[in-house]
Amino acid sequence: MVYTPRSARHGTLLVGTVAVLGLLTGCGNGQEAGSPPITASGTAAPAQDGKSGSASAPASVPAGTPTASAPRSTASAGGGTTPATTRTASQAGGSRCHTSELGAAVGRNDPGAGQENFPVVLTNTSGRTCTLRGYPGAAFVNGSGGRLGADPRREPGSAVTVTLRPGQSAWAGLTFSNPEVSGAKQATPAALLVTPPDERDSLKVAWPGGPVPVAGNSSSVRLTVLSPGAAP
Repeated sequence: MVYTPRSARHGTLLVGTVAVLGLLTGCGNGQEAGSPPITASGTAAPAQDGKSGSASAPASVPAGTPTASAPRSTASAGGGTTPATTRTASQAGGSRCHTSELGAAVGRNDPGAGQENFPVVLTNTSGRTCTLRGYPGAAFVNGSGGRLGADPRREPGSAVTVTLRPGQSAWAGLTFSNPEVSGAKQATPAALLVTPPDERDSLKVAWPGGPVPVAGNSSSVRLTVLSPGAAP
């Protein structure tokens, strides 16, 4: 047997004890010394307002994320909410008188100084109030519907909006030189086609005025803007 001095055995015991303690310390939490603590997923939320968190607490919603229950409204000047509005069909279509809502007529001639002056009258035959503005269209036609002469020229004038309640009328002046006086080529129309402003469809009116100029230097026919009423 090998003899070991007592002092050597004592030193070996101390070294072994220190090694065991170091091993136990390193295995206590599975971490190296100085490492930050590990947070496991699924732990409770931090305590708020003196109450501990709960693992079942709902997750927070990121800022700006819309929710299905959020109401949609428009803030008004008074601080309240105003529901969204939709334009009605009458607002979208405007209040202009359409051809189907009008009747046409040619009024009595008011001649003077070799001129023939006829009022062309448009009357609101509908059940609503509508408006006319500007010049109507006009054209002389024969019995077969063929045009006679050029379309009337527009007399300079300021257009006004004429509001027509049911049964009310507006008129425009149709003026030309008497062809028997001016010497222009003439023809006698069967009808006058009248087209309301901004419309495509025309109204056909029997022509009561006799011969009209259709060619030559003095064949011009003129038309004025619409004015309220049925006659000058």
